[in-house]
Amino acid sequence: MPLPSPHPLRFGLVAHRRHRQADSGLARWIAACEPAIRALGLGLHAVGGTYDALAGSGRLAGYAPLVRYPFGYEGGLMRLVSHVAGAADPKDALDGVIYLTDPVDPSSIYPEALALKRQCVTHGKPFVSTAAGAIEWIAVELAHAGLGGVGVDGAERLFALQTQTVALIAHDALKDRMVDFAATHFELLSRFAGRVATGTTGSRLNDMAWARGWPKDQNWVRPYLSGPLGGDAQIAELVLDHRCHKVIFFEDPHVARQHEADIQLLERAVCSAGVETTCFNSPMMAHRWAQALGLRPA
Repeated sequence: MPLPSPHPLRFGLVAHRRHRQADSGLARWIAACEPAIRALGLGLHAVGGTYDALAGSGRLAGYAPLVRYPFGYEGGLMRLVSHVAGAADPKDALDGVIYLTDPVDPSSIYPEALALKRQCVTHGKPFVSTAAGAIEWIAVELAHAGLGGVGVDGAERLFALQTQTVALIAHDALKDRMVDFAATHFELLSRFAGRVATGTTGSRLNDMAWARGWPKDQNWVRPYLSGPLGGDAQIAELVLDHRCHKVIFFEDPHVARQHEADIQLLERAVCSAGVETTCFNSPMMAHRWAQALGLRPA
């Protein structure tokens, strides 16, 4: 369903130092998406170093919805967390975050970075952590805005499901929602070249597919181990080997997770392969992405 918003969408924007270099994630994203960003009127609330990198590139010159926040060490990232959760001033409220993450940058595990992602998941707002994901998400918003005539360089490759494998993972409290999501978008997900899942989620998804007429002698998803037993790590290796291109991961932000290290390993693998890998970590993100594919021209 569309994001409820009375204003043009506003996203926080953060890029780690490696992604702010020439021909890096931020530069590739803005080169691919600048016309689309302008067409959407997308507000970009950029933390200090990210804003300065954009200004130095000459991109988005004169674009009023580009707003500068303080540097991270001055509290810029902390302000983004507050503005995702619910800003005191409506003009500062954010509808999502693009955070181009370098998994070996120590700041990727700072409390404010972890809180930013958690608040996005908690409030059902997109958290986009890779360059490929940032390009794809702009195309998603174009589709929902009815602006299919505006191009995004590289989006067609990212939407070529027939060449990709998708991972479907859900924490215990969200397994029912994952099965519902897969049932709702069964035909779309069946277009992928392959599907993988961890443990119980995989078993339940196969049961759903067989009930819908999928051949009983074929798995609809290839099941791996459960997350606590190493399934997240197995799928992380597929991501690193470029054998898994999308990760749909329904995270429960409200419970302590005994295998948190495994979850973070998978998320960091996605960021390591971020030139071609995307991750949707909430039901809202996954549904909005799937609906956008239905809105795009065939």
